[in-house]
Amino acid sequence: MIDHSVRSPSAPRQNWARNITFAARRLHTPASVAELQDIVAAGTAIRALGTGHSFNTVADTDGDLVSVAGLPRAVEIDPAAATATVSAGLRFGELTGELHRAGFALHNLGSLPHISVAGACATATHGSGVANRSLAGAVRALELVTADGTLTTVRRGDADFPGAVVSLGALGVVTRVTLDLVPAFEVQQWVYEGLPQERLLDRFDEVMSDAYSVSLFTTWRDGPVDQVWLKRRVGEDGPGTAPRRWLGAERAAGPRHPVPGMPARHCTEQDGVPGPWHTRLPHFRLEFTPSNGDELQSEYFVDRRDAVAAYEALDRIRDRVAPLLQIGEIRTVAADDLWLSPAQGRDSVAFHFTWVPDDAAVTPVVGAIEEALAPFGARPHWGKVFTTAPGSLRALYGHYADFERLARRLDPAGTFRNDFLARHFPLH
Repeated sequence: MIDHSVRSPSAPRQNWARNITFAARRLHTPASVAELQDIVAAGTAIRALGTGHSFNTVADTDGDLVSVAGLPRAVEIDPAAATATVSAGLRFGELTGELHRAGFALHNLGSLPHISVAGACATATHGSGVANRSLAGAVRALELVTADGTLTTVRRGDADFPGAVVSLGALGVVTRVTLDLVPAFEVQQWVYEGLPQERLLDRFDEVMSDAYSVSLFTTWRDGPVDQVWLKRRVGEDGPGTAPRRWLGAERAAGPRHPVPGMPARHCTEQDGVPGPWHTRLPHFRLEFTPSNGDELQSEYFVDRRDAVAAYEALDRIRDRVAPLLQIGEIRTVAADDLWLSPAQGRDSVAFHFTWVPDDAAVTPVVGAIEEALAPFGARPHWGKVFTTAPGSLRALYGHYADFERLARRLDPAGTFRNDFLARHFPLH
């Protein structure tokens, strides 16, 4: 994991996967919002750095990096409004227990509790569930420092709000986030192995709708889906049971890790043991690093109506995918209205790939995946490895130009622009 402390003003920093070495001159960790405002107002090239879990240069800059992890910790729960206003630099695993003890929950969580609230929302990071939007879908308001050092708040209902939530850090440095809450709940997690591929393709919607959150794990090496993780809410009548066989798959004989050969102790509790939402919805425990960062990741979102056809397109190139893959995951994400969200305007299926750490070998296979999924308007995850051309991306988002105009208005001098943004959102 990235160390956010400043060891020296010019010390180089790498992302979690160590495939990106940041070009920044300095890393600032301000202790107050006022200090952050001064840093931003005096800067000419600034990017906010979260927990470093992006696999591309979205957070890079040849100027200064800023971490908000040192800002005063805040978790302000409003029971009447069912919201929590929290420090943007908090990791989800540092927040969720406090929400649960107050009787509340977030509607969804990503597979890693190690990621920061602001970073996850800015890139539309997500969990799974046919009715569950990405983590950004819970945002009700954002407080951010804009390019001139002004502290401003954007709220749901404001004209800029749909463009400000998934912003890729282009609009300012987020300091606090207000999130919608739901009543706390418990979850049981079951793992099944060997789901026949033909059963998945014949009954895809049934499979993905069978629990509050469903994840499919596959090595793409043979026909059956290696593992299905079912995360079911505990009902009013208490914990449920799970059959030994489910749609042709067998219930796992013990805890499992999605990646073959990795220790299951890193994963959240399985075997149907009931537990609070925040200890079951993620795949991994906060107290363990889920891997050593020796991986690359890619992910593509397609309309859920095209899920089976997209799966079949990927199946036709499995001989190229499998040799470089540690594990693949398939999840569903409910539609939202956020301009740059890959699930904007359509209920989606996300095809995720965890690769071996070999850029040269992985990049052409990523290109082959993009070619296979192009007929389905596949949108890449903004924080992961992709090669989709900027012009193609523009055609996939109805509000692309709206976002460019918003970025120019809030950051006219380009304080928060970097090479990634310049490439994908060029000034006109």
